[in-house]
Amino acid sequence: MAPKTVSSPATTNSFQSLLRSYNETTLPRLKLIDAFLLFLMLSGIIQFVYCVLVTNFPFNAFLAGFGSCVGQFVLTASLRSQVNPANRAEFKEVSPERAFADFALGSIVLHFFVYNFLG
Repeated sequence: MAPKTVSSPATTNSFQSLLRSYNETTLPRLKLIDAFLLFLMLSGIIQFVYCVLVTNFPFNAFLAGFGSCVGQFVLTASLRSQVNPANRAEFKEVSPERAFADFALGSIVLHFFVYNFLG
């Protein structure tokens, strides 16, 4: 007879506590950035799984799409760390507006290179 797997109450309580704390203490704009980070991560995973399981025929297209996801994830994670009020001590000289301008310019440059990589 197979052993039963039961999630311990401590695990579910810890997860619920983490989720509750995240919802109560995180600013709405940081939640939006986190949702975009999750989308980028899932998009990159789906592209990679598709390339491995189905086909990688237009390999440049896969590299461009995957590189775009990874690059945009890095730029967005940098934006999140710069606009997070908890990190104000590290980024004293960077205003949230400047951080977003850097993010936008970096995104434009990233996608310019991705577009040129496609041929």
